[in-house]
Amino acid sequence: MNLAAILTVSLILFSVIDIIGSLPVIINMKKEGLAIRPSVATGSAGLIMLAFLFFGASILGMFGLEVSSFALAGALIIFFIGLEMILGIRFFRNSHEEGGSGSIVPIAFPLLAGAGTLTTIISLKAEYDNYSILAGILINLIIVYFVLRSTGWLSRKMSHQIAETLRKVFGIILIAIAIQMAKEHLV
Repeated sequence: MNLAAILTVSLILFSVIDIIGSLPVIINMKKEGLAIRPSVATGSAGLIMLAFLFFGASILGMFGLEVSSFALAGALIIFFIGLEMILGIRFFRNSHEEGGSGSIVPIAFPLLAGAGTLTTIISLKAEYDNYSILAGILINLIIVYFVLRSTGWLSRKMSHQIAETLRKVFGIILIAIAIQMAKEHLV
């Protein structure tokens, strides 16, 4: 296993999953009475990510798509997610905005393991080995689990301004990642 690859994959997934940027949404859901079970949400998101890691290419093959084409499409999605984070506008609409409830929907899917995360995982397969991606997924699931367990404490400690600043920083990182991915697949 390549430690640099694991670190890179972990940071990319951390930026896309955006558990820190999602904190205001999660805290608001809890305030509205949504019961969030961290182990169920994390486990469900992990299963979705692992299924896509190992079977995503087969699913694409059923539709006649190449992984490189999907990776380029993923770069575009990551780019728009980064723009959402920086500009504070919404390009994508998720079910959590329509009043969904539960730890699996909307927390595990689409908030944690949504289109951006799944697209990123399949895009990463074009550049990194499965072990590095698997390690990156596991590292992020551990972080997600502890953040979900700590939402009450975090809501008391983190100001809205800090959450927004972190969201914008990760948005810039995502845009840079998207440009790098697109350059590699267009050349």
